[in-house]
Amino acid sequence: MNAQNITRDEICTRFLDALPFDPYPFQEEALLAWFETDDGTLVTAPTGMGKTLIAEAAIFEALAGGTKLYYTTPLIALSDQKFREFQDRAEAWGFSRDDVGLITGNRKVNPDASVKIVVAEILLNHLLSEEHQLQDVSAVVMDEFHYFNDWDRGVVWELSLVLLPKSIRLMLLSATVGNTRDFAQWLHKEYGRKLTLVESDDRKIPLEFEWVGDKLLTEQLPFMRSDDDEECRSPALVFCFNREGCWSIAEKLKGAKLIGESARDEIEKQLPRELFADGIGPKLRQMLMRGIGVHHAGVLPKYKEIIESLFLQKLIPFVICTETLAAGINLPARSVVLHALLKGRRGEKKLVAPSAAHQMFGRAGRPQFDSKGYVYALAHDDDVKIDKWRKKYDAIDPKSKDPGILRARKQLERKKPSRRKTEQYWTEGQFESLINAGSAKLVSRAMIPYNVLIYLLTRSETLDHVRDFLSKRFNQPERLKKFQEQLDYMIDNLVSFGFLTKNEDASNVVLDEKIQQLKLFRSVDPLYGSFLSAQLHRADFQEKLQALESVLPIPPVLERKTGIPELEPGPLQTEVLQPTLLKMGIVLSSDDGEVVRPPDEEDVDYWEEPAPARPLTLAEMLKSLYDAKLATPESILIQPKWVLGGILEFESEFYKFVRAKDLIKDEGLILRHLLRLTILAGEFLAHSDGDPDYEQIANLATGICQNVDQRYTERFLESAEEAKANPIQQ
Repeated sequence: MNAQNITRDEICTRFLDALPFDPYPFQEEALLAWFETDDGTLVTAPTGMGKTLIAEAAIFEALAGGTKLYYTTPLIALSDQKFREFQDRAEAWGFSRDDVGLITGNRKVNPDASVKIVVAEILLNHLLSEEHQLQDVSAVVMDEFHYFNDWDRGVVWELSLVLLPKSIRLMLLSATVGNTRDFAQWLHKEYGRKLTLVESDDRKIPLEFEWVGDKLLTEQLPFMRSDDDEECRSPALVFCFNREGCWSIAEKLKGAKLIGESARDEIEKQLPRELFADGIGPKLRQMLMRGIGVHHAGVLPKYKEIIESLFLQKLIPFVICTETLAAGINLPARSVVLHALLKGRRGEKKLVAPSAAHQMFGRAGRPQFDSKGYVYALAHDDDVKIDKWRKKYDAIDPKSKDPGILRARKQLERKKPSRRKTEQYWTEGQFESLINAGSAKLVSRAMIPYNVLIYLLTRSETLDHVRDFLSKRFNQPERLKKFQEQLDYMIDNLVSFGFLTKNEDASNVVLDEKIQQLKLFRSVDPLYGSFLSAQLHRADFQEKLQALESVLPIPPVLERKTGIPELEPGPLQTEVLQPTLLKMGIVLSSDDGEVVRPPDEEDVDYWEEPAPARPLTLAEMLKSLYDAKLATPESILIQPKWVLGGILEFESEFYKFVRAKDLIKDEGLILRHLLRLTILAGEFLAHSDGDPDYEQIANLATGICQNVDQRYTERFLESAEEAKANPIQQ
């Protein structure tokens, strides 16, 4: 049958005939809606309801009809996973595996394929780019669309909706959200796109929730293991809200009997000693051989891949992880265990957000293996100990005259445990409130960043165009007004640095040619990146390295361990910054009072006390001078640190550095910092017309990363040239 002449009804019939099973009602409704609508569909349902099947229908339609399709996800790992899945599906349908391609910014495979699996930013880049033509694209599928709600990245999904040509059909797949009808009405009213809603609150695999108030985690996990499949509750994901807590839990379980000898032998075959020879490797290897995996941002990618593989093979029954896993890769489990319900700074912890809780709940229950999923929430260890004590105490007859019994009762009274004033506790009632909580609502959250503003301005050179976009965003009128005010501040700052001028009525702007230079900066606020580049032409190598490292955020606990040592001041500091700041009356010391800290879902180890007064570092001097030049103050995170510099002091030995700084449990974050530094140095290299210091920084960082994890490093840097051209930060 000629692909050009095949009808949508015929494609629908062919797709349904190819299914090895009958779709259940929710899937059937969504499939029919997709093939019947001209604009597209918005499909919301809990995890495990088979939304991927709906996406497969759109992919099948593109392949069968000879058109093209983009499939977006929010995460690289998820894109990689979907790429492999959809290649398998294409082959099973009789098409070529090469008809499915992957573009993530870190990796490109078959980039000209009919079906492109991409991270969300890539689609937006292509919509904004003159090089990519989308006339032959028939559809776009946006998976995990509830990321529209994300504070930092939600604008990527929003802009993609706005810029997507009306001729391209749209499929939005999301977890349940609380205002789908309002959202659909907004999209229709403001942008003329009418989506068909398909919603479901049901789960294909029902969940059973249980509050565990009488067992410590070290008792609960062995209790969940059984050779009887009906009784067994593993494999299970154990969620903890900070990285150090993951390691602590894993350590406590080292004496527990979790796997048999045959499983241990099979695991050992897949753990080559040379791969686990340094850093956290030896410790992690021993944990895996006892049936426990640890999975969070601080674990090296090469280890995470092995942990995921062992878990999927059902060789390790438990993975201790942070909540980022719930929003990322698909690692199906029979059960989910929440070690706590509170998260945040010590003494300021709050109940985990319902949306995050339901994301974690949703990981329980595997459609291909389980008839039910299990979610366990554990009480605080102190409360469990109190419960155990109470049961022992109540078992002693208070009316007994036996001296031995009376003595045992008094001894038990002296050992009565209690809650501590320094701890925060959670309750079964709070667990129930999370279970019953409604879904989060979609909303346009944050103001557009400078890189988006610059691209909107360069497309039209009119503020009216930008103001129109801001006025149509999905939020309340008072918030939309704030967006307009923030736009004025940003325009004033661009004016203060000479990147544009405003006309008399402030409706249009005249862009200076040098505003194009701002597009080079993707890893840093472009306005601050341009300012830094101009200042650093007077800096030596050491000062350039300090400045670049300072703009890449890392968790506070890592910042504390990688602080700037006593370094000899360079020419930029002594000849330019110090005299200039003193002349301006700016104090050259800091008491580290109110400091902007990076949002970090996995880390709560913040400073307990402010640090004493100290001289400003080079990075802080640069930020002070930048602030003085701004028309309106802005919050830009600066973290003076010495990571690459510190590794170079250890003869470029990555593992010597992480051991010396007590960072082996976070070595994955150090690796990622170095890779991001490589990209950032490349951006400054392009802006400086070839300063060899930036090239040296990039080469040094790359070489160190290759020695640690060559495969991941090559994948991360594979598309570096394309990344330089991508207009939107990833």
